[in-house]
Amino acid sequence: MTQNIAGMIDHTLLKADATKEQIVKLVKEAKEYSFASVCINPTWVKTAAELLADAPEVKVCTVIGFPLGATTPETKAFETKNAIENGATEVDMVINIGALKDKQDDLVEDDIRSVVEAAKGKALVKVIIETCLLTDEEKIRACELSVKAGADFVKTSTGFSTGGATASDISLMRKTVGPEIGVKASGGVRSREDALAMIEAGATRIGASSGVAICNGEVSNSNY
Repeated sequence: MTQNIAGMIDHTLLKADATKEQIVKLVKEAKEYSFASVCINPTWVKTAAELLADAPEVKVCTVIGFPLGATTPETKAFETKNAIENGATEVDMVINIGALKDKQDDLVEDDIRSVVEAAKGKALVKVIIETCLLTDEEKIRACELSVKAGADFVKTSTGFSTGGATASDISLMRKTVGPEIGVKASGGVRSREDALAMIEAGATRIGASSGVAICNGEVSNSNY
């Protein structure tokens, strides 16, 4: 089961003060534990891709419009193309949360689709809906719009807002998107017990900086 969990983890380092030494360590751990991917900020994509050239099973994941989601669709599309050119094979984009709350569903769908189209055939797209800022009705709408726009995954959180993943949110998201779309739990998954609860609720990917602790049966104090 440890191996199965490892293969579902996006091994994550998104802190603003991350250094190259820390990125190198992250990649080394991802290879050692056979994590699904490393998830890093766009500035580190090229470095990570070079370090993972001998381990194609570990994907290079980066974030788009992160962490606020408040950039334009055109900006997110450019970010996506640039990240892919630098070696990203998965992109986690943040929706326009204010637009969702204003019920500007067409804008939100176009925002997601701009990234989906920029990534088409080249990278998986995970849509971060930032559940801690949404009502259940808004969570459902965000998931439905993600599916309509052609996303591969919906994801709970950036890990940089007021809260992270909960099993109840994962369950709601899974129920909304159905069995074909991935669901990623991120933010606050610090232990094997946390990870198993998310998987039981319907998660198919875990975003965590605590991947090593999770696999070793330890509890991390990390927020992401």
